[in-house]
Amino acid sequence: MEIIGKVVRLGNLVEGTSARGPWRKQELIIETEEQYPRTVCLICWTNQIDEIQKFAPGQTIKAQIEISSREFNGKWYTDVRVWRFDPVGATAAPAVAAQPAQQPMMHQTPPAAATESEYFAPAGEDSVDDLPF
Repeated sequence: MEIIGKVVRLGNLVEGTSARGPWRKQELIIETEEQYPRTVCLICWTNQIDEIQKFAPGQTIKAQIEISSREFNGKWYTDVRVWRFDPVGATAAPAVAAQPAQQPMMHQTPPAAATESEYFAPAGEDSVDDLPF
């Protein structure tokens, strides 16, 4: 999955040592660019810590993420973990506005029965388009 948003701030750096060795974790807070923006806390691990230090507040980024949950003592904890970042240039900004507000972080693929040309074909004048976007 991917999410696009503006950097709000960096959280505190947390360091520790596990049975597998030393680790570092830092939160990156972003705000999505939609009609109703959402604030999302991204969890960045050791290999991304140096990269996120270069981000400035207000900079737009695209993050490849995975959402994972785990149970501990009867409570559930959910993380939005980052595995890749891409800066978003000025040319990519209009694509953010074109995303549907109902599913801002979901990557949708065409149905298996449709070919790529059928799925991405422009709607003709005779077709009925009841999509909200």
